[in-house]
Amino acid sequence: MTAARKAYRASIIHSIGDPAEVGLEASYEYYEDGLLVVTDGQIESLGDAAVLLAHLPEGTEVIEYPDALLTPGFIDTHIHYPQTGMIASYGEQLLDWLNNYTFPAENAFRDPAHAAEVAGVFLDELLRNGTTTALVFGTVHKQSVDAFFGAAQQRNLRMIAGKVLMDRNAPDYLTDTAESGYNDSRELIERWHGKGRLHYAVTPRFAPTSSNEQLAAAGQLLQEYEGLYMHTHLSENRDEVEWVKSLFPQCDGYLDVYDHFNLLGERSVFAHGIHLCDDECKRLSETGSAIAFCPTSNLFLGSGLFNLPKMEQHRVRVGLGTDVGAGTSFSILQTLNEAYKVMQLQGAKLNPFKSLYLATLGGARALRLDDRIGSFANGNDADFVVLDYNATPLMRYRMAQAKTLDEKLFVLMMLGDDRTVRETFAAGESVHRRD
Repeated sequence: MTAARKAYRASIIHSIGDPAEVGLEASYEYYEDGLLVVTDGQIESLGDAAVLLAHLPEGTEVIEYPDALLTPGFIDTHIHYPQTGMIASYGEQLLDWLNNYTFPAENAFRDPAHAAEVAGVFLDELLRNGTTTALVFGTVHKQSVDAFFGAAQQRNLRMIAGKVLMDRNAPDYLTDTAESGYNDSRELIERWHGKGRLHYAVTPRFAPTSSNEQLAAAGQLLQEYEGLYMHTHLSENRDEVEWVKSLFPQCDGYLDVYDHFNLLGERSVFAHGIHLCDDECKRLSETGSAIAFCPTSNLFLGSGLFNLPKMEQHRVRVGLGTDVGAGTSFSILQTLNEAYKVMQLQGAKLNPFKSLYLATLGGARALRLDDRIGSFANGNDADFVVLDYNATPLMRYRMAQAKTLDEKLFVLMMLGDDRTVRETFAAGESVHRRD
């Protein structure tokens, strides 16, 4: 059989390293007139169009995107699909927001039909915004995860998700037990983990809503199955941090609770991490654990400002999270807009090339998937997005004034949103086309 090969011609950029480690100039590759060759859903080659076109096999279809920029698909390292319908809920901070909005909304996911409907809306919204991989919270209900993975598999997406573990300090209608949570998780792992492009994440909601027995069971699951993720929240809100200290007096702080139950590791991703001390950052680095930086939700809930330079200093892996529904946009571009402002408020800068890294390769590294996604390295999955420089009249006018690549990137990140995404590809197939 002949290979299914297509080539895509446009300006093309991808990250090849963390600017904090290799410097800005060495952190990316850019082709003003580039060609991305895709064969059977994987990257075959990337380079200057003039060079690669001369060697393309006869009959290869070449698709051109003038006034556009190709980047790897965006990676969202923390988001809640059951909260899609309660995005933009007014006026609370974290703990009240959970009780007043989140828990009632998640109760509806006991209905498989409702879960399936929301999963479809959620995934379509991700793709409309150029996000091709996400680390996703379900609810406490098994059927929420079955619905999500079924919808993701149908679209051939690389997605990571898990059933919430929550056996205390939550409404009775939304709790499991240490035993049922363990058994339900095992059933879901064996049904979905490693099937196609799907991965399972053991998902305690956060330390206050799991008993010692449940956290121990979560650690047991990570030992019993290879390649699982661990996904939870950490140090988002000061009241939350004090609550954890009162619930776990035997532990030396919030992170130590998870450490005590063997929940830190190379596939452990902790959302937020705003109120961490140096010792906690050091421990995250030692264990290879990652943090999901969620600027939009941190501002929306008044939780605080994430200290990215501190994480860089300790060499903690960091990805970007929209954290819908506390986050107010599915757009990684809009999330980068907010991330820039969070840095400004701390007297720091977020360079456009670092932003590109966080949205793509940085997220892939946080998820330990950089051998498959996050860049245009040969053999990687062909997950990519086409960004339109002329998406809105204002963007078109502003781009006409831009003189450098970093200025164009910055305009995309400040003015861009779902309208900027002209087309999204997953495993070489178009899964969203704006027009």
